[in-house]
Amino acid sequence: MTEIALRFLIGGLVVSAFALASDFVRPKSFAGLLGASPSIALASVGLTLKQHGATYVAIEGRSMILGAVAFLAYAWVVGQVLARSRARAATGNALFTAVVALPVWLGVSFGLLLLFSRMRL
Repeated sequence: MTEIALRFLIGGLVVSAFALASDFVRPKSFAGLLGASPSIALASVGLTLKQHGATYVAIEGRSMILGAVAFLAYAWVVGQVLARSRARAATGNALFTAVVALPVWLGVSFGLLLLFSRMRL
């Protein structure tokens, strides 16, 4: 139970710090990037380091980086399709594009996983 409370406390503090930092970011559309994900990742890494050690955290950190690269590829594909179709983000076409492009995220994720597992990094 104390781990949950500690995770809640650390996550809340880091979310607040990132929210404060986002007030200084221009344009404001980037403020969402400083929201929950980085703070939750940092809180999880800190607790995981305490429980499992540095080697485990290194593997988890690499997984986070590869997942971010895969998400970047997915976001780029969705952005390109929407820009070429001139669809608005709030339309059904945008949602359809976002769902149909999910295999890009999965494909890049699993491709990077296979690549790095064979390299034994």
